[in-house]
Amino acid sequence: MKLYIAEKPSLGRAIADALPKPHKKQDGFIETSDGSVVSWCIGHLLEQAQPDDYDPKYKKWQYQDLPIIPTEWQFKAKANTKKQLGVLKKLIKKAQTIVHAGDPDREGQLLVDEVLQYVGLSERQKHTTQRLLISDLNIQAVKKALNTQQSNQNFVPLSVSALARARADWLYGMNLTRAYTLAGQKSGYQGVLSVGRVQTPVLGLVVRRDADIAEFVSKPFYEVFAHLQTQDKSRFCAKWQPSDACAPYMDEEKRVLVKGLAENVASRIKDQEGEVTAIEKTPKKQLAPLPYNLSALQIDASKAFGMSAKQVLDVCQSLYEKHKLITYPRSDNRYLPVAHYKERESVVAAMVNNNGCEQSKVDAANLSLKSKCWNDKKVAAHHAIIPTSKKLKSAQLGHQEQQVYGLISRQYLAQFYPAFSYDETKADIMIAGGLFIAKAKQVNEIGFKVLFGKARDDEDNLSTYLPPLVKGQRLQCHDAQIQEKHTQPPQYYTDATLLAAMTGISRYVKDKDIKKILKETDGLGTEATRAGIIELLFKRGFLARNAKQIRSTELGQAMIAMLPESLTLPDRTALWESHLAQIANKECTYQMFMDPLLSQLGEFVSDAKVANNPDLKGLSKPRTFKRKTRKRTKAKS
Repeated sequence: MKLYIAEKPSLGRAIADALPKPHKKQDGFIETSDGSVVSWCIGHLLEQAQPDDYDPKYKKWQYQDLPIIPTEWQFKAKANTKKQLGVLKKLIKKAQTIVHAGDPDREGQLLVDEVLQYVGLSERQKHTTQRLLISDLNIQAVKKALNTQQSNQNFVPLSVSALARARADWLYGMNLTRAYTLAGQKSGYQGVLSVGRVQTPVLGLVVRRDADIAEFVSKPFYEVFAHLQTQDKSRFCAKWQPSDACAPYMDEEKRVLVKGLAENVASRIKDQEGEVTAIEKTPKKQLAPLPYNLSALQIDASKAFGMSAKQVLDVCQSLYEKHKLITYPRSDNRYLPVAHYKERESVVAAMVNNNGCEQSKVDAANLSLKSKCWNDKKVAAHHAIIPTSKKLKSAQLGHQEQQVYGLISRQYLAQFYPAFSYDETKADIMIAGGLFIAKAKQVNEIGFKVLFGKARDDEDNLSTYLPPLVKGQRLQCHDAQIQEKHTQPPQYYTDATLLAAMTGISRYVKDKDIKKILKETDGLGTEATRAGIIELLFKRGFLARNAKQIRSTELGQAMIAMLPESLTLPDRTALWESHLAQIANKECTYQMFMDPLLSQLGEFVSDAKVANNPDLKGLSKPRTFKRKTRKRTKAKS
């Protein structure tokens, strides 16, 4: 018997649909006519054992027990899915061949592997287990995947990487949460102060941003514009570029802070002659944005519709599992296999049918174009999130489902539109010994931007004009204008900007070596976890919403103030992700990753023992709400 083990029931049903019929549905699995059986996990069926599972004395939180480091790691069955684990146990024992069909990512690999290890495989089963990678639940895609299975042995490093992540999270989060909760109690706070490898640096980002805003003092700065005229009376403006000699009067962004300097420049250039010393016209183009990965989609949905990261993820899961209208949503990749290119016409037809885009926009597209997104070398276990070729017949999408599906459809259709192209002209003009620069942009082709509702804006705002100029041409400065502006504080984080900060975390790292490494990794957290991390910080009472703004609470600020700075910065957790990727690529071992962490735990616990923050005293614990359940009568069918 061949046993397929899917990550979740929806994937199991999709696999069964691609296997010979008729089918026989059983409790927790499906039998197919060729003798195969398809079963499934329901997410993680196993979880890390709790400290008191190793020793009852750990039920009481005490400094002297920390750090808790298991000598032999244990998994235990999750209470609400024990029945399905029992079904899989029986099927695995009977199976001649096992096909691992977890989701095509690190967590999906571990999720099924841990069940296989927990149940125990024979040596023959271990060596014959196959890996099935499915990122699109439609039957054609599933059938294609069934014909391209690999040995599960090839994915052992990926599984080890996931296991290292799970164990490191347990050690880091459990030990430091206990240590700093005890420190909080000593300071007068009676709630739990949770510490996590990703959640704490994310909280640190928000707390530091809020502090920067609170401490910000606006300063005026000054810009000088020369109003110029050619011999044929054509007029335009050029902006003064302060020289290095002005450095003592400027800030780090080269803004002039002394009004007297700006006034002096303005008075010197008025009614003076200028000369064009350089003229440069550069053709430029902007290619269509690549199809979405999850973070890019969450950022755009937040900007367009005010949706939280978690809302976008939930909607995507529904579009993927329930409606089968999009490909695997927890993807960190923005490229597509070349083989997908031949499916473009059926995909675009489905988009129109499902109200993802207008027929007129499709008619204006050129389906013979092939953007840089079609690249097998840049596709890993996942590919970009795109619409599938499935057409809705009767079921209608909800409002948010339609909004997100529309974004995904538009991004896909943009691959078949030309680049946005324009000419940029830059003129250097010397007036009374000072350099002034005038710039203009002329749109040649609006291209893909017509899909984004920006065509008119770009024509009006981006197209700025200069009269015809040549090097050596003499000009007259008939007036000079000083503009007083004020430095602006940083903006409070929103869902979109906080996600962008997490994905582009290298911007917030000071160490040059770490910054370089981070530019090549996914950032803080993963595509699948970022939304949950942000929501967790709200539940813990560390963050709060103010309209679209995300702000830190008094509790969040006090928490960060009590922790060592190294625990609140993204450097360490981002390096973890880098090491985990190296494990998956066979460039680093499990022990090389774990040993330094184990040695650091003792130091962190020692820091917690002497930590104290009186600001915690008197702060209330976050409130938890239980949903009221109402009795409902079943509707008659």
